[in-house]
Formats: sequence, C-alpha cells, structure tokens
Amino acid sequence: MSELTAPQQLSPVYHCQSDTHQYLQAVKQHLHHVCAQHANRLVKVETVDGDVFEGHIVHIDKSILYLSLSNDGADRAFLPGFGFPGNFILPLVLYDLLAISLFI
Repeated sequence: MSELTAPQQLSPVYHCQSDTHQYLQAVKQHLHHVCAQHANRLVKVETVDGDVFEGHIVHIDKSILYLSLSNDGADRAFLPGFGFPGNFILPLVLYDLLAISLFI
C-alpha cells in the first residue's frame, strides 16, 4: 500500500482568462445551435488547422460534432468503420472548427 503524502503546491502553467472563457463558451453554444439546425445535411467543414472534411452531420453533443464521411473522404478518418454502411463517423471538437458550409 502506498503512503499518503502531504499535499503539494500546484504551479499553474496556463489559466484561461475569465473573459476568454466566456467568449469560448458563447462560441461553443452558437456552433452547437448551428450544427443542430443542420443535422443530416451535407456539409463541408474546415478546421483551424486547415483540414477539410465533407459529410453529413449525424450528431452533435456538448462539444463534439459527429460527421459521417462519404466513401470519398473515408481515407482521411483514422477510425474503425461504424455508422452508415461504407461510411465513417469522424468526431470533430467544436473549438477546432473554422468554417461549416452547406452544399446547396
């Protein structure tokens, strides 16, 4: 059994400023609302790192967008296949999204 040690002081490396936190929460809520309104629609999503994915919005939860990639985009998803036959579900963090475009 391990011995209990005295509590150690923590030295923060990063702490989000209050106004930044509030802004990020507002962005996340807005993105959640937009994605929920466009569920099951074909979209093109661009991340802040420049990755681009095309597929259908199949689910949105607290902070993740689930995008069903078409067979054309499946090679960009490093996940075991699940979801619609022949398609892959790619989870994308809402904070990483730069643009979402609808195909008309």
